[in-house]
Amino acid sequence: MIQESDLKGYKIPGGIERLITNLFADDTSAFLNAADNFGDLQSILDSWCLASGAKFNIGKTNIIPIGTEAFHKQVIQSRKTGLDMMPLPENLHISKEGEAVRILGAWFGNKVDAEQVWAPVIEKIDTNLARWAKSGPTMDERRAIIQMVVGGMTQYLTVVQGMPKTY
Repeated sequence: MIQESDLKGYKIPGGIERLITNLFADDTSAFLNAADNFGDLQSILDSWCLASGAKFNIGKTNIIPIGTEAFHKQVIQSRKTGLDMMPLPENLHISKEGEAVRILGAWFGNKVDAEQVWAPVIEKIDTNLARWAKSGPTMDERRAIIQMVVGGMTQYLTVVQGMPKTY
């Protein structure tokens, strides 16, 4: 349905098809070209939801403008991706510069500070380690706690996000 549409999406270098959507379980990420009309995507999603019985949660929708800083500002101010486009619906959130949006455990956005992404994880690790320290663990238990807490809370984010130099 989407691949047969007029939506342009993004052409990935070396890729055969254009990228329009990325689906994982109940998460959908859509990648629209500046020339694409959000209303066209909304019509496709409405048809798909009607046919499948699913419900699209438009209230959880975030728009991350991709392109120049001038384009980001223009989209945020006008709620349009182009001069001849209809404004994006008011109930859609448009992410501002520096605002991180979580997609499948990774954080995306324009000018997102890596430390901002990692700060809550580091705080959670510190809290958990302090709680475990109260139990007076043995050296072997400390090793297991470090692997479980530090390793468990950082591995995925390190792979998908990278780690800032300051930590």
